[in-house]
Amino acid sequence: MPQMSHSEYTAALKEEISSLKRSKNAVILAHYYTTPDVQSVADFLGDSLALSQQARKTDARIILFAGVHFMAETAKVLSPDKKVLLPSLDAGCSLAESCRADEFAAFRAKYPDHKVVSYVNTSVEVKALTDVCCTSSNALQVVESFPREQPLIFAPDRNLGGYIQRLTGRDNMVLWDGACHVHEEFSLESILKLKREHPAARTVVHPECREYIVRVADFVGSTAAILDYCGTDEADEFIVVTEAGILAEMRKRYPHKKFIPAPPTDSTCGCSECRYMKMVTLEGIRDALRDETPEIVLDEEVRRAAAKAIEEMIKIR
Repeated sequence: MPQMSHSEYTAALKEEISSLKRSKNAVILAHYYTTPDVQSVADFLGDSLALSQQARKTDARIILFAGVHFMAETAKVLSPDKKVLLPSLDAGCSLAESCRADEFAAFRAKYPDHKVVSYVNTSVEVKALTDVCCTSSNALQVVESFPREQPLIFAPDRNLGGYIQRLTGRDNMVLWDGACHVHEEFSLESILKLKREHPAARTVVHPECREYIVRVADFVGSTAAILDYCGTDEADEFIVVTEAGILAEMRKRYPHKKFIPAPPTDSTCGCSECRYMKMVTLEGIRDALRDETPEIVLDEEVRRAAAKAIEEMIKIR
C-alpha cells in the first residue's frame, strides 16, 4: 500500500475529526494563535473571551478547546454542564503561570482596600480571588467602571496594566509583575528596521508588549481589534506585533494586503510564536475527541467564585 503524502494524511485527519465531531455532538473552538491546520477544523475561531462566550451558547455535549489551559478552564467556568476537553494538558501559558494563586492571595492581602481586576489569562484559582475579570479588548472599560478614588490591583500582566494606567492616569492601581513570553520579547530595533524598510506600513501592536514597543505603534489593540483595524485602515501593509498565528486569519480576510511579522529579539524563525499554542495539533484533537480526555474538571466552589468575576466583566459594556 503506497504511503500517504503529508497533504493526504492531513486531509484524512481532518475528515476523521469531522466524523468524530458529528458522532460525539462536539464543537471545536480554536484561538487565533493556533496553527492554520488547527484553525481550519474549528467551528468557531476567535480570541479567548469570544470563544468562551461561544462555548456558553452552544448546545453541543462536548467542547474541545484548541488553545491553552486557562482558556479551557474559562469555558468550563461558563459551561459547567458541558464536557470540556483540552488536547494537551502541557499547553499552559507563561502569563498565567507568572501568577500563582497562593502568591497572589498573599499579595492581595497586603492591599485590603483594593479591588482586583484580573486578566482572563489567569488560572481559575486566581479568577476566584478577583472582583472583575477583563480581556485586552475591555480592560479599559473594566478599570473605568470603578470610581477613580477606588484603588485597584491589576494582574497579572504588567505591560497591559501599565498601558491602561497610562490611558487612565490612575496612580492608585498596583500592578502584579507578570508578563507573556511572546509579547515581552519583541525587538524594538527590528521593528524600527521594518518601519524604515516599509515606510507606508502601519504598525499594529498588542498592549501586552513593553511600553517602548507600544510607543512606536500606529494602532494598539487586542487580537480582535487588530484584525478589525487592518480591514478598515486604508494601508496595504501592516507590521504585526503580536503572536504570529494571527497572520493566517489576516491573510484569509484581507488577501490583497501584506502582513509582516515582527521578530523577537532572539529569532530563528523570523516571527514570534507561543510555544504553548503550537502544542495543539490535529492528532491531539483527534485523540481527545475519540477518547474524550483530557477533560477539564474544576472544584465547584472555586468555579462559582471565578464565574462571578467573569459575569461581572460581561455586564460591563
